[in-house]
Amino acid sequence: MSTRDLYVKAGHDQGVPGRGPLDWEVPATGAARFSFEYDQGRERLLNLYQKGKDKQWDGATRIDWGLEVDPLDPLGTPDEAISIHGTRYWDRMSAADRGELRKHYASWQFSQFLHGEQGAMVCAARIVESAPDLDAKFYSATQTMDEARHAEIYGRFLHEKIGMLYPVNDNLKALLGDTLRDSRWDMPYLGMQVLIEGLALAAFGMIRDTTDKPLPQQILAYVMQDEARHVAFGRMALRDYYRQLSDAELREREEFVIEGCHLMRDRLRGVEVLENFGIPKRDAEECSERSEYLQLFRQLLFSRIVPCVKDIGLWGRRLQQAYVDMGVFEMGDSNLDRLMEQDEEIAEKLDAERFAAEERDRVAEVSDAIASGAAESAN
Repeated sequence: MSTRDLYVKAGHDQGVPGRGPLDWEVPATGAARFSFEYDQGRERLLNLYQKGKDKQWDGATRIDWGLEVDPLDPLGTPDEAISIHGTRYWDRMSAADRGELRKHYASWQFSQFLHGEQGAMVCAARIVESAPDLDAKFYSATQTMDEARHAEIYGRFLHEKIGMLYPVNDNLKALLGDTLRDSRWDMPYLGMQVLIEGLALAAFGMIRDTTDKPLPQQILAYVMQDEARHVAFGRMALRDYYRQLSDAELREREEFVIEGCHLMRDRLRGVEVLENFGIPKRDAEECSERSEYLQLFRQLLFSRIVPCVKDIGLWGRRLQQAYVDMGVFEMGDSNLDRLMEQDEEIAEKLDAERFAAEERDRVAEVSDAIASGAAESAN
């Protein structure tokens, strides 16, 4: 079945989304930059480039695609994560309707992850083209492959395990467009590496740490292991560059961050899902704002962004006030390095547990074969 046939449209029927062709062109500006200085470059970025090469993996084999997924509870996350939980709309739903709503929410979440990963792939390729330094180009080339793998994995999960996709959210699309249309070479770093990737990491982590389903847990853990490197790359490159900018240039980038944070916060409402279940848009928005779970979730979403923005040197008065107004200012003191280390440790632990279990199964299989052969010989 083609992707077009899996997209959700109004009325929560499946089919063509009715939003025009399934492609989107963003006019590109800026220059392709070559660097003919083939010296060693910055040691930190080259070390990250080496790590990027060493850590490449195949999504077709590292992930156990044979694991079953309940289509009416694909992610196994708490129902409290659904904004209408505990409201009259939820109380009126049958068990079957609630299962269908879980399916739609999972489809919507992973669809936005998928669209975001494609955006990250395009931005990483743009950085290869536009970054002035060869070491940054080298690392971005490995990230482009990482993002392609992530898009492949999310697409496969949606096609094979859920059988439903949602179109790209308008706010995510707006931020992607703003990021790609800007001619300044550092903006794909700032829009994608810091804002979109930072927020995605927090969203991935919330699901990874609350799901009781092994397949989405594997997908998110392994993707987050890669993303930890990507955020580290953005921090290194931008921190060096922003030390050279004037106050006016820094303010321009802070305005971009403020607008981007508001767009990403508003992206997380999932209103389009609830509208497909006959819930008026205003009610859907109110349920999202009142949900205690989602209020906490929205705060935690900035746990990766705020300390990163502060670290790269964008910490002017207006930006600080914006974070105070959003209730996330104190996250600027979070230990971002430790969060990234934990992401890598979780993936490595998951690998160790999986491969240990596989080794036990192989040993048991060999032992059974030996015992069976011995029994046949005795007879």
